[in-house]
Amino acid sequence: MATVVESMRNAIIEVVQAIIPLVVFFLIFQAAYLRYPLNYFLRLLLGMALAAVGLVLFIAGVFIGFLPAGEDIGRFFGSFEEKWMLIALGVLLGFLATYAEPAVRVLCYQVEKASTGYVNSRLMLYTLSIGVAVLVGIGMARISYGIPLAYIIIPGYLLAVLLLFVSDRDFIGVSFDAGGVTTGPMAVTFLMSVAVGAAAMIEGGDPLIDGFGLIALIALAPIIFVMSLGVIIRLKKGGE
Repeated sequence: MATVVESMRNAIIEVVQAIIPLVVFFLIFQAAYLRYPLNYFLRLLLGMALAAVGLVLFIAGVFIGFLPAGEDIGRFFGSFEEKWMLIALGVLLGFLATYAEPAVRVLCYQVEKASTGYVNSRLMLYTLSIGVAVLVGIGMARISYGIPLAYIIIPGYLLAVLLLFVSDRDFIGVSFDAGGVTTGPMAVTFLMSVAVGAAAMIEGGDPLIDGFGLIALIALAPIIFVMSLGVIIRLKKGGE
């Protein structure tokens, strides 16, 4: 119970410190330029208050539930001698975390809307989910076999640079934005804690060295996979 109270208190302090400057900026802008009607202004303040409450509950929930559970799951699978189990877990969780990420769905819907249906939102959602699943699996393999992060991240970004020149240009901006969207609350709070927990159980592993770096791979996944989708689309258009 004490842990819950402490987590709530810390979450409230962090959210208040973060949101007060934004509220002050908005109030100054409201007085100087916006001048919204009173009813609309009060509704905006209510929205900000609800957002603050949501942030408090989310941050507290992360520290009370997501992080401890993720680390325990990582330790459980990291203790197995069969390394493929941790890799398979990474693939599964990478897919599910991306598929469940609200920001990813918003991006996919926006892409479909902006392209007037040319790029289907479900196609984008599955492309991003599969891409993250593959890279999280590679990240878990890195932890299992002690592969240096540079051996994965440098070739990955070199591939991304090459794809810039061959991908359909409509997909380039989307791919880089998607890289930021996929590193949302689900990935950062859960997948990272699983990686840290697994690294703690690998013989000769270091949670600080081996447990981190997974988020960089998650950010790289959409860049590679969405631009690869752009290559396929470009080839398809060229063949028509």
